[in-house]
Amino acid sequence: MGDQDRSATRIAVLKESAPGETRVALTPETAKKFFALGAVVAIEEGAGDSASIPDAAYADAGAHVVSGAQAVNGADIVLGVQAPDPAALAGANPGAKVAATFDPFGTRDSVNAYAKAGLEALAMEFMPRITRAQSMDVLSSQSNLSGYKAVIAAANQYGRAFPMMMTAAGTIQAARVFVMGVGVAGLQAIATAKRLGAQVSATDVRSATREQIESLGAKPVFVEAVEGIEGEGSGGYATEMSEEYQAAQAELVSSHIAKQDIVITTALIPGRAAPRLVSDAQIATMRPGSVLFDLAVSQGDATGGNVEGSKADELVEKHGITIMGFSNTPAALAPDASALFARNLYNFLSAFWDEGTGAPVLDGEIGDAVRLTRGGAVVNDRLIKS
Repeated sequence: MGDQDRSATRIAVLKESAPGETRVALTPETAKKFFALGAVVAIEEGAGDSASIPDAAYADAGAHVVSGAQAVNGADIVLGVQAPDPAALAGANPGAKVAATFDPFGTRDSVNAYAKAGLEALAMEFMPRITRAQSMDVLSSQSNLSGYKAVIAAANQYGRAFPMMMTAAGTIQAARVFVMGVGVAGLQAIATAKRLGAQVSATDVRSATREQIESLGAKPVFVEAVEGIEGEGSGGYATEMSEEYQAAQAELVSSHIAKQDIVITTALIPGRAAPRLVSDAQIATMRPGSVLFDLAVSQGDATGGNVEGSKADELVEKHGITIMGFSNTPAALAPDASALFARNLYNFLSAFWDEGTGAPVLDGEIGDAVRLTRGGAVVNDRLIKS
């Protein structure tokens, strides 16, 4: 490397080490953009292979393709999809920034290890839901793909046609798809199921989603008898409901779910286990051959996620119904998921890039929201208060 490389901000990317993680935090497109900012980019050999990005494509974009952990030597910024083990970052500069997803509530020991190592951990899943940060929001970009993939996977498992088909031999009725939870993933699931020709309905605890459901041509299914429960939490997420509302919701779902062919569940509460939406008793009322896809299975417990009995990456047969869900749904669409994730990271860092120092200065609401550790301590209020 030349003198200019030695003085420039160094960005490093390691090959993802988490089981089943096929995504990569950098693409040739974003490598070029970081280079245009004056940064030097190093990436570990083979980091993009599982996302169908060869080393040569990174080299052509101006990145240094190096072997093993050499990628982080002298790094000022490390990018990851899932945060690497702090021990793998021993060669990074003191105080290096690490931008990735951390699962901060579920892996507090790892967060503490980042603090002890003197690294500045930046949790991309803590990105605030504000207009300025929309292009940086990895949860939204990955959830979009998850909602799409859930419908495609369920349709593939379902043994019947999705759209209505009128033939000389008779008419095949459209599949009935019910989406539970109308966040980013749920909205994409609705749109995808509609494009495939299904008859779609959806529900959410947040009454504000009714118009969104209707705008996509789906039927909204809402609890009407219980007043004054909006279910709207901070950042647009749902909060836990009262017992009265939960009982009314369970009764409504039970009467509706028995008529459905495919159910997609998407409900998550930040920092909490996935709420149970579908019980074994409700599953038993469905028509044999129906499919449930639990998008929250990875955040459930031994008894399931949103769906009782769901198991990550396994097909579970109960009462003649197939229950399915992936531990990492976006990883099933690695090239597209990587492209979106990498753009989120670039949009985040470039928004705070200081031309004078040639490095990002992460001040203000967004920086404070995503920063977990700095100066050897855990500094994020959400973690400190948890």
